[in-house]
Amino acid sequence: MLLSSCSLANETAAFDNGPSPTPAASPAALETTIEKTVYTPTVDLDKVMSSPDYGMQVFLYWREEVADRDLKLVQKAGFRWVKQEIPWREVEGQAKGIWQWDIPDRMIDQIDAHGLKAIVRLGSQPSWASSAVLPEISPPDNLQDFYDYAYAVASRYKGRIEAYQIWNEPNLAREWGNRPPNPAEYVEMLKVGYQAVKAADPQAIVISAGLAPTTRHDAEAIPDIYFVQGMYEAEAAPYFDALGVHASGYKSPPEIDPAIVAVTPELNNGDSAPEELRRVYSFRHVEDIRETMVRNGDTAKKIVILEFGWTVDPRSDSPYRWHAVTPEQQDKYLQRAYAYAEANWRPWIGVMSLIYIADPQWTMRDEQTYWSIVYPGYPELQTAPAYYGVLTMVKVPPVEAN
Repeated sequence: MLLSSCSLANETAAFDNGPSPTPAASPAALETTIEKTVYTPTVDLDKVMSSPDYGMQVFLYWREEVADRDLKLVQKAGFRWVKQEIPWREVEGQAKGIWQWDIPDRMIDQIDAHGLKAIVRLGSQPSWASSAVLPEISPPDNLQDFYDYAYAVASRYKGRIEAYQIWNEPNLAREWGNRPPNPAEYVEMLKVGYQAVKAADPQAIVISAGLAPTTRHDAEAIPDIYFVQGMYEAEAAPYFDALGVHASGYKSPPEIDPAIVAVTPELNNGDSAPEELRRVYSFRHVEDIRETMVRNGDTAKKIVILEFGWTVDPRSDSPYRWHAVTPEQQDKYLQRAYAYAEANWRPWIGVMSLIYIADPQWTMRDEQTYWSIVYPGYPELQTAPAYYGVLTMVKVPPVEAN
């Protein structure tokens, strides 16, 4: 989600996880007894991902019949990847070492049955692992516990899950135990997650967390470009195979120069943040993050866009209405985003995972629904024009055909 420099009310709800919880007591430090190991890269992403490649975020966890329906929609559209969470609090929620695999097993079986590749997000700590109070999202008090969770998932699904995302939006306090976000702390978690995945499945891809686009720079949030630079300064480079990015388009078409967006109040909501940060209100802000990678000599890796899209939210009381586009614009902008990436971002762009095929639990009262290209509802199915657009658009051939 986005946090503006103006107000927390200016949040972009595509990346929302609900209201901020009561602050938890801060642990003195993230503890770990794991011996750090640097693994030699074993995955050639050019043999796994086209540039660009095509993904959708899905919600497969609770409704088996809806999961099958939605995977068919992804497959029919010619998309090749899905992004799905295996929440820590669901698979090891009862107590340390007590595992519940029935739902993840079913999900991975369904993904396999539809011939799709998966990016699985690792995160959402159980109550026993953190002094933070649920439903807050917080790193665990002891990173050994996160290692054990990541290793358990990656070993159980070795060779079946192609990629793992380590956490989500750690540049927001509310995704980091309601403590000020800290790139160096996140890098410690990333190292642990990387080591666990690679120890269990050396061929799996490790992707760093998608970061919230934000212009705030305070105890609540850190802009993504600053957070990524902080990750490099904390020596993160050996511990991810691809850099995760979130890339909302806001009110702008995908091709527009971020420099124009930064100085156009109707495109940046009159944000008073520094001009370099106001570039975040454009899809092409991805290029700013790529430049940070280049400055740090990390040019061989790909960027994976873990979330991107445009909202059509029409509600008069919605804080996201200022950047709502029409359903027809949403349709065209998604297609043009893929086309722009194909023309301008090869070979460094990997999977681009759009949001969303809606969670079946959402309704038209939920802001997330308006970012979706397939709306909630079962057995009824409502599709936005954008679904038919991405279904028919010409796609880069899969790497297997190159």
